[in-house]
Amino acid sequence: MTQLVAFDSDDARQDIAGEKSEAVLSLPSARIPLTPKEESQLWLKVDLRLMPIIALMYLLCFLDRGNAKLDGLMTQLKLDGNQYNIALVSLRVAQEDHLEYQLACSILCSFVMLRMLMGFVKNYPQLAGVRFCLGIAESGYYAGITYYLTMWYPKYMLQRRFAIFLGAATSAGAFSGILAYGINFMNGDGGYQGWSWIFILEGIATVVVGCVALLIMVDYPSTAKFLTPNEQQYIIQRRGQHLFPLQFSEVDEEGDLAAQVRAAITDWQVWAMCIVQLSITVPLYGITYFLPFGYSTSASQLLSAPPYVFGVIVLLVVAYFSDKTQLRSPFIFATQTIAILGFIINITNAPYGVKYFGTYLCVAGPYTGGAGSIIWLANNLEGKCKRAIGMAIVICMGNLGGAVASNIFRSQDAPRYILGLGIEIMFLVMGMIAVPIIALTYRRLNARKDTLERRAEVDGGDILNAKKRSFRYTL
Repeated sequence: MTQLVAFDSDDARQDIAGEKSEAVLSLPSARIPLTPKEESQLWLKVDLRLMPIIALMYLLCFLDRGNAKLDGLMTQLKLDGNQYNIALVSLRVAQEDHLEYQLACSILCSFVMLRMLMGFVKNYPQLAGVRFCLGIAESGYYAGITYYLTMWYPKYMLQRRFAIFLGAATSAGAFSGILAYGINFMNGDGGYQGWSWIFILEGIATVVVGCVALLIMVDYPSTAKFLTPNEQQYIIQRRGQHLFPLQFSEVDEEGDLAAQVRAAITDWQVWAMCIVQLSITVPLYGITYFLPFGYSTSASQLLSAPPYVFGVIVLLVVAYFSDKTQLRSPFIFATQTIAILGFIINITNAPYGVKYFGTYLCVAGPYTGGAGSIIWLANNLEGKCKRAIGMAIVICMGNLGGAVASNIFRSQDAPRYILGLGIEIMFLVMGMIAVPIIALTYRRLNARKDTLERRAEVDGGDILNAKKRSFRYTL
């Protein structure tokens, strides 16, 4: 599989070849006839081929986050002050600067080796250094898969699939607690503490899954050998506008790559969505890294699972209705409201049981809202290249949320973490202000396009302008 946010020479040649194949198949032609049953069977065929391995790999990316701290990492490495927070930041900083690594190499080679090396570190400098390299290794996966899904699924079937992908990370919060609880019984085996075994065993699992992924993943519908030619053409047409209205616009900007990069960087949508994404990722990473229950280590490991299970359910339900109604902003706003209620509960001096209920809301809100904001941007960026660059920028900015969240939960603020929770509430409020403004702007732009299209019916126009006029922003 090719990560399409990369633009080095080898990647460019492979991407151009794939896009040319799709261009041939997507030329205006007779619509491929499929009955509703045949279409459902086709999408199920694609889902079963792509989604399980994509979700499983992303689950492994998140599986080790948070639990090692509870299983003795802080004590054995003699971490004090904000050293653990700095180690977390090193992962996020590395992810900001290295989006060009190939997915297969990242997962199968670098990521696996570095994940296992995490289990053998002996001091703070080693921890920070290996964590930084681990961030480089896994940096391209999220951005690459997010764009990859837009190359396979229509505009209003996308969030459900993205929810499955993102739900793997949410599920990791549940599985990691349960696995860490079991692995902790290996504490002392082979001279390693429980936190070391977490990294070692989960690294071995990643080796197996990475090898399987290299055999299963395919680049484009046009190159997928598990599809018939008619199925390939139907999927490509289903995503396009000329035969199916209200789908992705594939009219790329004129000019060279530099011009297309400038077009993405100067698009207001990209930076507006950066604000929304940052308002979601700061609470998201904060609740992932720090779950202050006030219970023992073993109890905290087990209690971390149910909120993430609840989060997956909410994520999938919201994604279904968002696709069905063809709306994004109302659901993003609703999930931000859910999250802010959870953080308000946790910032109060309520009993631990009440705070634990609030944790369910803290998990469900940001994870669900994060899926909606990325897909909202993907739906509204015109052109393959611009969409790839714009989504990469927003995801990079979103990773800054991890850097912020890693440093606002200071050890001296335990156990209530008033500063950290207050900052997360501030970011959520910022997002709740931005979302309605963006949605109203899209509404005005759609009204302007309606006016232009009515005029074009009288004046006429070329095909390219007709395609651009037919595109409508998703609200």
